[in-house]
Amino acid sequence: MSTAAPVGVPGTHHQHNEGLTKLALGAVGVVYGDIGTSPLYAMKEVFVGHHPLAVDQLHIFGVVSLVFWSLVLIVTFKYVMVILRADNEGEGGSLALLALIQRRSGAGKRWGPSLVLLGVLATALFFGDCMITPAISVLSAVEGLATVEARFNSFVIPISVAILIGLFYLQSVGTARVGKLFGPIMAVYFVTLSVLGLIHVVAQPQILLALDPRWAVRFAATDGTLAFLALGSVVLAVTGAEALYADMGHFGRKPIAYAWLWFVFPALMLNYLGQGALLLANPAAAENPFFLMASEAWRLPLVILATLATVIASQAVITGAYSVVQQGIQLGLMPRLRISHTSASAAGQIYISSVNWALLAMVLLLILGFRESSNLAAAYGIAVTGTMFISTCMVAVLVRRVWHWPLYAVIPFVALFLFIDGMYFSSNLTKVPDGGWFPLLVAIVVFVLLTTWASGRKLMLERLREGAMPIKVFIGSAAGSATRVGGTAVFMTSTPEGVPHALLHNLKHNRVLHDRVILLTVKVTDMPYFPDENRFVHEDLGEGFHRVVLRYGFMESPDIPAALKSFHECDGEFRMMDTSFFLSRQTLLASARPGMAIWREKLFAWMLRNAESAMEFFRLPTNRVVELGSQIEI
Repeated sequence: MSTAAPVGVPGTHHQHNEGLTKLALGAVGVVYGDIGTSPLYAMKEVFVGHHPLAVDQLHIFGVVSLVFWSLVLIVTFKYVMVILRADNEGEGGSLALLALIQRRSGAGKRWGPSLVLLGVLATALFFGDCMITPAISVLSAVEGLATVEARFNSFVIPISVAILIGLFYLQSVGTARVGKLFGPIMAVYFVTLSVLGLIHVVAQPQILLALDPRWAVRFAATDGTLAFLALGSVVLAVTGAEALYADMGHFGRKPIAYAWLWFVFPALMLNYLGQGALLLANPAAAENPFFLMASEAWRLPLVILATLATVIASQAVITGAYSVVQQGIQLGLMPRLRISHTSASAAGQIYISSVNWALLAMVLLLILGFRESSNLAAAYGIAVTGTMFISTCMVAVLVRRVWHWPLYAVIPFVALFLFIDGMYFSSNLTKVPDGGWFPLLVAIVVFVLLTTWASGRKLMLERLREGAMPIKVFIGSAAGSATRVGGTAVFMTSTPEGVPHALLHNLKHNRVLHDRVILLTVKVTDMPYFPDENRFVHEDLGEGFHRVVLRYGFMESPDIPAALKSFHECDGEFRMMDTSFFLSRQTLLASARPGMAIWREKLFAWMLRNAESAMEFFRLPTNRVVELGSQIEI
């Protein structure tokens, strides 16, 4: 953590600006990949997609006006100026926002059902987005080869597949070294967008009139149905807006806002204006306006640069998926999965093998099934607009319950964005038969899995609690009669009350108690990072028994041996060679007891069987762990 330099020290302001510029460049490389690659397909999809428009002045000006005001209202105002202020101790994203609202609003229980469902639904839609973004981005860039030479068309799918397989394969070794190039490459890409756009704007300066919102109104008034359907393609220009908030933890609010306002937004708008200017001069260019903005000599280098940009955009989405899964696991919405750390220095650089290969399989299925970026565009909008709509609902709760905005400010703000997001979402619903069913199907599957896990876990804990013996009763009866042996026994327990099943089974079968018995509960809080000085809550129960609650933030990876080494309040330090960890492994039996439907109970049992063991998840030493099994009916 850097300390502030004294006021008046020469060069302090310069150093601050230099740091901000460096972070802003990093944000350009990670945060803006997705929204930065939208010009590759957004305008093409509007004019020659599933609901084609006539390439004339009214429609060109109307579309450019819609794109501009969508970027101003949705990205600049809603995300940059409002949502970026809603950081949860520096972290962003749907789950972090959910945790923030629950912690700060004082709205009853930590997981209020309606808010949780909103957060889970946004997460479910996010996974649909994660699958489509790499597919549509890389495919649309490689399709540029057809503008260089028509014969290259047959190579588009094989090249796209090869690039994506290579990208997903590299995830396991980490991307720290290559990541340093992301910022500079994307900076060159955005400068290229600006230059290409500027050339055509200078040639057709009347396109600047399209910034007037009256052109969007005129378009809607002249041809309301087509204007409504066009929104489904115009929204492709704002895909990736969620990344501004989700990636806030990596760069901070100021660098992300700075990069958008002074670099990315002007570059994108110049490019969209340039594409509009090109279409005014040459309506036939609508088949691929992005690549046709460049002269033939520069087209191949542009394809290569665009492909690099789409690979970087895909990388950011993949990394985002790992981060969301980690948050979901820690917040109890997903089963434990094996998380590998690919960098010794950067804690945030993680790799989740099962997520990586599942994403790759779905991305390849999308490319081989849809075959063209235009077909994928039909599937793309629903996930994005659905997430934006949910974000508005969650922000409505935030501004009222957490920030305490007056009603006269809340009502117009929420009404405006519910109207905008609702229009975009409803327009995209018309694309369900053409491919929009895919993200909805993914979202339904993910939603069922997440809610089944959360409900099943709650039921399981209730069943365990039902049969739990009070700890005072246990100590009073067992401490005097059982044989004591040297060393420390740590019994992992999910609830900080009652006697852990593993302790009861150990006493029943082995008839011994260790001199020091620790009942350890790991609790994940609503904060991303928990302060070290308050990490432990300790209660001395007497007779060598101690109850310890070890607290982590939802962005942290628990490491119990490392944490215990720093804790000295349980009658001395912990020596791993004298410590045994006892875990209880539950086998679930689906039953007709009230709780969940039988099929969901069986699904939960399957998820529990396939979850990563607590030993690996909590980094316990393999030669010091004893697992004791038990059966539970839910």
